[in-house]
Amino acid sequence: MRPIQITVLVSVIRATQLLFLILLAMNTMGTETHYETLLLWPEGAPHAKGTAPKDQPTLKIHRAPSDTATGAAVVVCPGGGFSKLASDGEGLHVAEWLNAIGVSVFVLRYRLRPDYEPTIALKDAQRAIRYVRHHAASFSVDPNRVGVLGFSAGGNLAASAATQYDPGITKASDPVERASSRPDFSVPIYPVIPEEIPRLVTPASPPTFLVATHEDHAPRIRSVLPYYDALLANEVSAEMHVFARGMHGTGMALGDPSLGQWPELLARWLRTHGWLTAKQRTSVRGTVTVDGEPITWGGIALIPEDPNAPVARTYTNGKFSIDAEHGPVPGTHLVEVHLLSRDFSTLSSGNYSMTGTERYRKASSGASAPLLVEIAPDTPLNIEIATK
Repeated sequence: MRPIQITVLVSVIRATQLLFLILLAMNTMGTETHYETLLLWPEGAPHAKGTAPKDQPTLKIHRAPSDTATGAAVVVCPGGGFSKLASDGEGLHVAEWLNAIGVSVFVLRYRLRPDYEPTIALKDAQRAIRYVRHHAASFSVDPNRVGVLGFSAGGNLAASAATQYDPGITKASDPVERASSRPDFSVPIYPVIPEEIPRLVTPASPPTFLVATHEDHAPRIRSVLPYYDALLANEVSAEMHVFARGMHGTGMALGDPSLGQWPELLARWLRTHGWLTAKQRTSVRGTVTVDGEPITWGGIALIPEDPNAPVARTYTNGKFSIDAEHGPVPGTHLVEVHLLSRDFSTLSSGNYSMTGTERYRKASSGASAPLLVEIAPDTPLNIEIATK
């Protein structure tokens, strides 16, 4: 394939910003909520001690609006120490927010103490993941983008579901049980993680996004660290945020200038990993020159026109290559080139080679439109910037 020479700029990329989505999500909270409730086991839950509501776990289904739905789905497990459920702040509110960024949500009412131990709650969580995956078509979600998110005790369930799963029981009479119980991603928020869970992490464990606070009680915050270390040791993609302040049980922490950032960080993580789009990523390679010379040291970002698609970024010394796991999706992308150093020989001398980081979003200083490129599989990119 002939390399693409970027010399002509085309239409301006759509200016949809993630922050706008976050603000929109927050502003929709408190409005009338529409959802449906269903039994996880319509014929009666296994190990049930009766037929009362407390004995029959359910899902509250919050569908993302059809015009903005991304196809992603999340099973949400509210916390409450396995003896109650914080279904507002750790259920409904997060469902409304996720709906606003195009994610369909299934809030789990799992079985509680004193009638049921956490092992039964885990069976309910596993069933919920299977149920959503089996009925994905009727819910208009992608069976390969079903995650689990939980708070506190629900965070325990999110971590447990991510380490204790099966591919489905092939010969099960119940078709739901034939679906995999493995979540595609896991989001434990200020979780309580038993000490045996880190030992169950394997390289096949799903990508994980963790949130905790330094202010939280010591056993809780300390339970997160071995889990993250196990993810790291098994090379499982993970991101952890430990905030200095923040009480336990604060949900989305609205109004908190520090801890309240976690929903936006999660939205960025979901986008970065490609959970918010059905498009498949592709590898990309090419060159970057400024005024005809390869850049000494810098970075290149490929920002998609689709606000739900992942941004692909890598560092470069004039040549770059991004594998398919971290690459862009096919389509129109804005190109950003970041120049970090003009002369690598200064690294040993300690001398400066430039006054500050330089960013280029146009092919030349006189161009009126941004620098756009069409990403296609197996098509090299030659990015040419002119400043003179």
